[in-house]
Amino acid sequence: MLVFMTTDTPARLLQLLSLLQTPREWPGGELADRLGVSRRTVRRDIDRLRELGYPVQATKGADGGYRLVAGKAMPPLVLDDEEAVAIAVGLRAGAGHAVEGLEEASVRALAKLEQVLPTRLRHRVSTLQAATTPLTSGDGPSIAPETLTVMASTVAGHERLRFAYRDKDGGASRRLTEPYRLVSTGRRWYLVAYDLDRADWRTFRVDRVSEPFATGVRFAPRELPTGSAAEYLRRSIQRRQETYEFVVRFAVPAAQVAMRVPAWLGVPEDDGEGGCVLRGTCGDPVEWLAVRLGMTGCEFTVRGPGELAECVRELGGRLSRAGAAGLGTPRS
Repeated sequence: MLVFMTTDTPARLLQLLSLLQTPREWPGGELADRLGVSRRTVRRDIDRLRELGYPVQATKGADGGYRLVAGKAMPPLVLDDEEAVAIAVGLRAGAGHAVEGLEEASVRALAKLEQVLPTRLRHRVSTLQAATTPLTSGDGPSIAPETLTVMASTVAGHERLRFAYRDKDGGASRRLTEPYRLVSTGRRWYLVAYDLDRADWRTFRVDRVSEPFATGVRFAPRELPTGSAAEYLRRSIQRRQETYEFVVRFAVPAAQVAMRVPAWLGVPEDDGEGGCVLRGTCGDPVEWLAVRLGMTGCEFTVRGPGELAECVRELGGRLSRAGAAGLGTPRS
């Protein structure tokens, strides 16, 4: 068997880290054979990884073993080609359809990954993406993942962003902005940014954006008029369209509900009786809100408005009838 000695220490450390990230314990002798070095060199390299923050655990024995365990902080990961392609395709598929829960952090991860992908892997990702037809609900517009990744990069890097924009009436314009945050409502993505031409804060629906271009010009972030981008978006939507207020009581604590409803709908508050109350403003049809409340998986009671309560009753009745009918249908 031919053994090729590795003389490049950084490259050897990356190879060692890649091996350790496989969920198994590696005997010291096997690592030495894989890397083409002595066991003493493996021990020194393990110490270097520990100094860099990687929690490598050693076990005693005739040969000794090493494995990477969970630590207090998230260290950098080393991915092989197949893993990188799989993650990129998954993130792109989700980002393009504004899946709730895929927040800005996930889009930033996609931007970082695509920035360092070699050309050969970029082609594989694009080919797989083009050949994949996602099964979606169809109630939200699709977005090119490249648009989100460009925006996420400018948000993270405090870099001015230029793009073409189409408003709700079809009017076209060019915008030069200082992007602040990307916000997902579950159905749509929005960009909260400072519009330099209008000298004011604006929100932009990302599905109406085209030709996004990172200008390379850096800026010092401005202070948002409200406490968070989600709150600013909520108020912006209220100003632009007809909305209604709603009050819903859940039979579970606020912390449990907060994990299951988007922040822009409102913040649940404990009522001191083991449940919580959610007060908010919504611009979507009451039918959508009724379904969204049902998707929390928690018992709830609508206290207002009456249209929402009636919609929930009708929806509940239809679901009950559908379930009852299904019980009487023989399986094929």
